[in-house]
Amino acid sequence: MSDDANEPDVQPRVTIPGSFRGEVVGAQILGPVPADERIELTVVLRRRAELPDTAGSSGFLTPGELAERYGADPAEIAAVTAELIDLGFEMLETDPASRRIRVAADAGTVAGAFDAALTRVRQTDPVSGRVVERRAREGELTVPAQLAGRVTAVLGLDNRPQTRTRLRFVLSAEVTTSYTPPQLSRIYALPEGTDGSGQTLAIIELGGGFAQSDLDAYFGGLGIATPSVRAVAIDGARNEPGQDPSGADGEVLLDIDVAGGIAPRAELVVYFAPNTDAGFFDAVSTAAHASPTPTAISISWGQNEDEWTGQARAAMDQAMADAVAMGVTVTAAAGDDGSSDRSSDGRPHADFPASSPHALGCGGTTLDADPESAAITSETVWNSGPGRGATGGGISDAFPLPDWQLHAAVPARVGGGSGRGLPDVAAVADPRTGYQVYIDGQAQVIGGTSAVAPFWAALVCRFAQALGRPLGFLQPTLYRAANRARPTPGFRDITEGDNGDYRARRGWDACTGLGVPEGAALLATLFAADVGTTTGAFNE
Repeated sequence: MSDDANEPDVQPRVTIPGSFRGEVVGAQILGPVPADERIELTVVLRRRAELPDTAGSSGFLTPGELAERYGADPAEIAAVTAELIDLGFEMLETDPASRRIRVAADAGTVAGAFDAALTRVRQTDPVSGRVVERRAREGELTVPAQLAGRVTAVLGLDNRPQTRTRLRFVLSAEVTTSYTPPQLSRIYALPEGTDGSGQTLAIIELGGGFAQSDLDAYFGGLGIATPSVRAVAIDGARNEPGQDPSGADGEVLLDIDVAGGIAPRAELVVYFAPNTDAGFFDAVSTAAHASPTPTAISISWGQNEDEWTGQARAAMDQAMADAVAMGVTVTAAAGDDGSSDRSSDGRPHADFPASSPHALGCGGTTLDADPESAAITSETVWNSGPGRGATGGGISDAFPLPDWQLHAAVPARVGGGSGRGLPDVAAVADPRTGYQVYIDGQAQVIGGTSAVAPFWAALVCRFAQALGRPLGFLQPTLYRAANRARPTPGFRDITEGDNGDYRARRGWDACTGLGVPEGAALLATLFAADVGTTTGAFNE
């Protein structure tokens, strides 16, 4: 008998592409995670077939069609599930449509299954400012060879905060003017006779909460009925108001107040998830595959692209691709820290998920207008100066230039090459000319591109009501007439200001995209696009 016969049977392992995490920085290392600590994870499987790039731009899939054609293969779900059970995992949930398997196990089992070194760290939470303890990991993840290719992401091992809110406060003395959502409806000439009736608007939140008393006080003060608002708990998170008025609570109430004020008859569904890569992905996936399918999903949380692992970024992008394929328009805040997106390396950075080609990236302006008459004096790029807030925007390092942006004159990336440009659209975001909201019993004025994402999601609901159909993947239609020589139909071009590395200019720019909406005119453009789809009359 050879010596090899006495050697243990070592199963070959394969690296999960995009799973690398760099060295832990900005945190105190406390030591290894206890082997008996319970960990819940989201395992993402590959599609049974690739989703076409044009999915959602004309014609939409039903949830059943998406699951059958582009969800996870039932045979692969069974095989992966069996392997995970053999490795010692408990099955929590399986969703073939969104290709997710939720599992749980002790840290020792998790570390062995994915070749992960887990560390306990202490750091300051970027949203609440409180000192918290979290899990962290470094390096790549691997899986047994029989799972290679089938598993595309394993999320939740590292549960440090993945994103930040996109809202800004200023001292009351710095506020020069402020607006209620109904006033902005008039300023941006949103189409009359629309209020979001019959539409569902999903809002993603990664902390905080709302109280019904705050909603009743706010909307009562506007003289409109309080919208229908429902909370959905994801991965153990829930609606917890009164904890953080200047952070997560402020984000939640800002999103609801703006969305409900612009589209008061839409049903608002607020998804509360942990601020982790798994929580964020699970919230977007759950919202996209909900019944009824939402008209829009609003995302006001983000982080520069380099702060995401490739696997998490790809999983999120595919969740948003699912959404647009079913007719959902996803709006995402472009960031509040200018072209640097709070990176310290001196280079411009795009914010994700706004940089996803499946998200409608929302930038911000400074608006000087008469709240009562709706007369506009000026509107420029929002930039309050270093460290005081500015609209995000730039060129993605992670996503290539989409076909629908080819004629928008998107500049090259720093260092060369082309990439997806953002934002796509804009509205007021400067807190000095911000939104009147009501948070934890207090009337306040807030800004940030956090407000622009729900503003555009609510506008999409009003458009969908008028058109009698969802809008889905809206970007190809919006960019169809983009031209540097003239404003894009349905938009008022913003041509003054900068966000650091990028300056406003005629046509699309990396500060305010195509511009701010001229609501009724934009609706007319969408009507014309519908006519062109059926008659060929609408062309580039």
